[in-house]
Amino acid sequence: MLLLLTALLCALVWLVLICFHGRFWQGGPILDPVSPAGMADWPPVCVVVPARDEAGSVQACVRSLLGQSYPGPLRLILVDDGSTDGTGDLAGAVPDPLRRLTVVTGRERPPGWSGKLWAVAQGVAEARRQMPEDDGYVFLTDADITHDPAHVATLVAKARTDGLDMVSEMVELNCASVAERLLVPAFVFFFALLYPFARVNDPRSRVAGAAGGSILIHRAALARIGGIESLRGALIDDCTLAMHVKRSGGRLYLGHSRLARSIRPYPHPADVWRMVARTAYVQLRYSPLMLGGTVLGMVLVWIAPMLLALFGHGLPRLLGALTWIASMASFVPTLRRFRLSPAWAVLLPLVAVFYTAATIGSAVDHHRGRGVVWKSRAYREPTGNAPPK
Repeated sequence: MLLLLTALLCALVWLVLICFHGRFWQGGPILDPVSPAGMADWPPVCVVVPARDEAGSVQACVRSLLGQSYPGPLRLILVDDGSTDGTGDLAGAVPDPLRRLTVVTGRERPPGWSGKLWAVAQGVAEARRQMPEDDGYVFLTDADITHDPAHVATLVAKARTDGLDMVSEMVELNCASVAERLLVPAFVFFFALLYPFARVNDPRSRVAGAAGGSILIHRAALARIGGIESLRGALIDDCTLAMHVKRSGGRLYLGHSRLARSIRPYPHPADVWRMVARTAYVQLRYSPLMLGGTVLGMVLVWIAPMLLALFGHGLPRLLGALTWIASMASFVPTLRRFRLSPAWAVLLPLVAVFYTAATIGSAVDHHRGRGVVWKSRAYREPTGNAPPK
C-alpha cells in the first residue's frame, strides 16, 4: 500500500508539473540577431563588467564587447575587484581605438556588501558619470563571457520593441567535458523548474528570475528600485534584482541566448559541486525546514520513480515507469539545446542525487560556520534576501 501511495503521489506531482507549471520543460525563448537598420532610435548603453581574478578570460570578454556593432553610444566599464592576477592590466591592454573602455580599480568593500555587487555599484556610478542621459540602459555581464557583435543591439531592440524594463538571457554554458555534459544541462533544467521562463515573462505572475551573465536594465527601472544599493548584500543577485524590478511594476524578459557564451570550464564534478553549493542554501533562505522539503521533493520527483520502475511490482511499478519516462521526456528539450543525445536523460535521477547532495553540503557548510565562499571571499552570515520561488 505504501508503494502504491508513493507511486500515485509521484505521478500526481508530475502531472501538475507538466500541465500547470509554466511549461518549464520547454525552456525559454531565443532572440534572433537584429540588424542595426531594424530600429531608428538607439539609446546609450553602458556595459558594466565586475572582474576578480579573471586573467584567463577577461581579454576575450573585453574584445567581444568592444567589437559590438551597436549603432548608438556605447561605453564599457570594467571594475577590477581586487584581482591578484593582473586582470585589470590585461583588460586595459586590449586595443581600444574608439576609447570606449574604462578600467576602474575597485575600492575596499564596505560592510554589508557582497563583493560582486560592490563592484557593480562602482561600475554603475561611473556609468552615471560618463553617460548622464536618463533614457539609456546598463548592461551587466561577467568577465568570463564572450558576446557576438549583434548581442547588445539585439537586447536593446527587444527591450524597446516590447516595452520591457529588464531583458536577461541564460548564456550558452560550456558543455565539453564528461562532467559538463552530465551536470551542466541539468543545472539549466533545474533553474527553469525553479523559475519557469513563461511565468517570469508574464507580468501577471509574481515569479521573477534572471541570469546574471546577461542583464540589460533600463536606468529608470534601476533608479526606481533604489539602485544597486537596494541589493547590496544579496548573494543571488540576479534573481533578487529581477524580484525588485517586477515588484516595482517593471516588465521582465528571460530567455536563452545564442549570442553570448560562457568560456569558464567545469572540467570535474567538484567544480560543478562548488558552483551549486555556493548559493544552494541561500536559495533556501538558510532554513532547515525548507532544506528538508527540498530533499523530499527531489526524492519524489526524480529518484522514487526510477526506483519504483526498477524494483517495484504491479501497479506501483507501472506508475513509476510512466512517471520516469515523463521526467526523462521533459529533459529532452534541454539536452537538444546543448546538442546532446536524449540518451543522457536516463541518468537524470543520478544527477538529481548529485544536486541534492550538493544542496545538503551547502547547508552543512553554513552550519559549520564556513558559509558561502567565492573568489577567495567568505560570507558567513545571511547578507541578503533570497528571491522567492
